[in-house]
Amino acid sequence: MSIQYICSECGKKFDPKTLVFRCDCGGLLNLEKFDFKFSKEDILNNEWSLFRYFKTLPFDNNFSLWKDISMGEGLTPIVPLEKDNPNILVKVDYLMPTLSFKDRGAVVLISKAKELGIKKVIQDSSGNAGTSIAAYANRAGIECDIYVPESTSPKKIKQISSHGAKVHVVKGTREDTAKAALNAVENGEGFYASHVYNPFFYQGTKTYAYEIYEQLNGKIPEVLIIPVGNGTLLLGCYYGFKELLELGLINKMPKIIAVQAQGCAPIYEAFKEGTHSVEAVVNTGTLAEGIAIAEPKRGKQILEAIKNTNGEIITAPEDKIVETRKYLAQKGFYVEPTTAATFAGFFNYYKKNKVSLNGKVIIPLCGAGLKAD
Repeated sequence: MSIQYICSECGKKFDPKTLVFRCDCGGLLNLEKFDFKFSKEDILNNEWSLFRYFKTLPFDNNFSLWKDISMGEGLTPIVPLEKDNPNILVKVDYLMPTLSFKDRGAVVLISKAKELGIKKVIQDSSGNAGTSIAAYANRAGIECDIYVPESTSPKKIKQISSHGAKVHVVKGTREDTAKAALNAVENGEGFYASHVYNPFFYQGTKTYAYEIYEQLNGKIPEVLIIPVGNGTLLLGCYYGFKELLELGLINKMPKIIAVQAQGCAPIYEAFKEGTHSVEAVVNTGTLAEGIAIAEPKRGKQILEAIKNTNGEIITAPEDKIVETRKYLAQKGFYVEPTTAATFAGFFNYYKKNKVSLNGKVIIPLCGAGLKAD
């Protein structure tokens, strides 16, 4: 399968073998559309991981290295939040090897890196993506450096280093961390296995959509509530459902409602103002560190995805995060503050707008609470 990167700004194409991570014009890279056929009959029913949708992924048919790298990620359950609200469903995506949904993107990206012969990867992260990349890189026999902001919880840092990665703690903001990682990449220290820059990561997160399609037997939910910082789950989910629509397997796109932290909401501000691009903001502080991205590089693409589903962007009230986290724990789901923020935003939105739930709503449980305490 011949796959190329294509610049989201100028349309220039690149061969992934060149290891380029952004265009000469500064634009971020997408994957050029590749053709594949897929139906329910193409699901690999004997494969108990997201690779059961292998025919939708950007690999040659004879590619098998993923079998040594996969840890059974994906296939997370969809269950009602509570019996009194059967239309509110949660997808328990913290039931992954490293306890977060980022394993979806990491396993595909690292599998591709292994295919390309990469010896060392570099990643910057507030915690979860770095943990995933570290775990899969070590499993693949690839050296790994992870850059994290100093505000990252000690448990996440310990988890990353336990997977064999070298951890660089960067003083300053999440954006300062990204700059430090970029400097290392530009100095030739390694391949940029970024969950923001590298489009292969989104090929992994798109399996969230394929799983929903399979688990609900093709009956797509009315609404998807998705937390958004850098947009790795939101964009992957959008790409997945868009493919299902183009394949004729569904007849409409679910509405995407994105949730941002009240103290750091650049995409919300752009959506509210009706602009096509996202300007950086100052992060005034939030417990939801996983979505506290003041300058989202794919902000323009995130806005387009939301608008193309007639969706919305809302914010999570900061003063409701702790309370909502306790509520979810009482329902049996012990989650990170970022996931609690997602639910806080959802509850506030539906209460404030007095919206009735006529169709199914799916909300992800993105990260386990043990990682934050």
